[in-house]
Amino acid sequence: MAQSPGKASLVVLVVGHGPLVESPDGVAAMLRQLGAEVTTLDLWDDFTSAVEDAKAAGRGVRATVFEAGERPDLATAALRAARKVPELAEIAALITLPPRQIMGFDPASGFDDFIVVPCVPAEIYARIRALEWQRSEFATEERLKVGALVVDRAAHEVSIEGRRVPLTAKEFALLAFLAAHRGRVHTRETLLARVWGSRYEGGARTVDIHVRRLRAKLGDTLPLETLRGAGYKLRAPGEGGRR
Repeated sequence: MAQSPGKASLVVLVVGHGPLVESPDGVAAMLRQLGAEVTTLDLWDDFTSAVEDAKAAGRGVRATVFEAGERPDLATAALRAARKVPELAEIAALITLPPRQIMGFDPASGFDDFIVVPCVPAEIYARIRALEWQRSEFATEERLKVGALVVDRAAHEVSIEGRRVPLTAKEFALLAFLAAHRGRVHTRETLLARVWGSRYEGGARTVDIHVRRLRAKLGDTLPLETLRGAGYKLRAPGEGGRR
């Protein structure tokens, strides 16, 4: 898992309380042992400058870890400040907790995951990688990933965070087409022609019905936007919008 200098595949921002952040047994030290590139900050430091330094070096921060010891409330406040920086707004965030703080952890604090310390380096690494996977977006010939939603075109299956969601053949075909053409607006007539075929004799309402079914089954994991008078668009990564 360790990598040669200058080729770190994981760039992590570790935010800590006082000397804790650079402790020999801390998260920063453990990640560096595994070959990750780590930048450390105090809880009250400027996040913008750290992000700009990473960009100047040709790298982007891919995860954040917050260490506040017995004060997870301070880590939560620091996370709110970090989220105000555009480059960190959607980055995976993890908090470390000592055992006695677990019961007091607030799931609504904004962290994507927590890890109980002390821990082994491989666990920190694995949890960060898992969060990266959950937030990643990619498209290959066989698989499309839209946030937590995975469309497996080879197996004709759709899953959300590993949980299979049953779709009809046309629901799957519509979703796969929209996912393969993210960021583009498609009229109902275009969708009818591309998904149902030119010989289909039904009306455009068929598309609306299938969109409603997809939304009902996939919920908020489906970033599908309705553009009045224009059609539908599956939003590209980073795009806002409404259903």
